[in-house]
Amino acid sequence: MNKNENKGKKKYILIIFLILFFVFLIYSYIGDYSQGKKTGELFFQTIFGMLKIIPFAFILIGLFEVWIDRKTVIKHLGKDSGFKAYFWVLILAGFTVGGLFTAFPLADSLRKKGASLKVIFTYLGFAGIVRLPMTIFEITFLGVSFTLTRVLVTVPLFLLVGIILGAILDKSDFEFNSQS
Repeated sequence: MNKNENKGKKKYILIIFLILFFVFLIYSYIGDYSQGKKTGELFFQTIFGMLKIIPFAFILIGLFEVWIDRKTVIKHLGKDSGFKAYFWVLILAGFTVGGLFTAFPLADSLRKKGASLKVIFTYLGFAGIVRLPMTIFEITFLGVSFTLTRVLVTVPLFLLVGIILGAILDKSDFEFNSQS
């Protein structure tokens, strides 16, 4: 099976899944199935929540693509940037809005501009754990000591994982298979 046939099959499966999901939601509302109704409400809350953030985040990513020069990214986040690159992606991850929905496109933009794989993987890990809004929310409900402990444990862990994963893929001459 070639790539185009495989893509077509995956698209067909996705369409069938979506149709079945919406049939389930409709059945839940008609049949007064409370768990199905709850699922539908959460689904649409999530979609509308994403629609409030994602377009603006993508605009900012587009501006990043245009305004930030490739040489600057290579200098600060490239293979020869040193340990300061991890500091920069920690700061960038802290201000990433929209969670991993926006972190992945930004990571792709960083990759296109010459950031090292180690730095990109570390950024993705950090984007999941150190976003400022999430951290403030966590402090409010779980306290400063819990949040501080979590950050002090997870930041070095994701740093180590990013470095190891990037090093393994660099040694294997890994290349992204993208159409960009």
